[in-house]
Amino acid sequence: MRFVCSAPNPRAFPEPAGAEIAFAGRSNAGKSSALNALCERTGLARTSKTPGRTQAINFFTSDQLRFADLPGYGFAKVPPAVKAAWQALIEGYLATRTTLAGVVLIMDARRPLMEFDRQLIDWGEAQGLGFHLLLTKADKLSRNQQVNTLRQVERDMPDASVQLFSSTKRQGIDEARAAIAAFANGANEQRVD
Repeated sequence: MRFVCSAPNPRAFPEPAGAEIAFAGRSNAGKSSALNALCERTGLARTSKTPGRTQAINFFTSDQLRFADLPGYGFAKVPPAVKAAWQALIEGYLATRTTLAGVVLIMDARRPLMEFDRQLIDWGEAQGLGFHLLLTKADKLSRNQQVNTLRQVERDMPDASVQLFSSTKRQGIDEARAAIAAFANGANEQRVD
């Protein structure tokens, strides 16, 4: 996987090519860390302790697949105009990207399914998008809390696949890769039909 471009607006998006997977989530949910762990490339997606650092859609590609790292949402310390611009960028991308095969929605396992997460899922499902919910930072929960959180999110979101994930403990990487491959294979089958 390699970096392609950072697109602050739709005119800067790269030409569609192959299956594309979007990575979305609240600010500081662990999107960049998850991307780096999944790609086994430290520093591919820049991580930060400062919420709201990703302010454009960052595209990464390999021979068969493209990832789109969307700006984090829900961060309170940015001006309303910036929030509105990010929302328009994300919604425009999700609504118009013809090669989009699925969305990996990244949520902190300690705070899953916040209001913005639910809004994004509802909006995306209305657009016909499939979701895989990645509950990050699972290592910060006890085993019992992990099981309870996973079960609750599965009950609340029966149309999405859900899993626990920890980039630091390398938990759930193979499962997440399998979900991404299923999205990509589904997109490839649709293009063949």
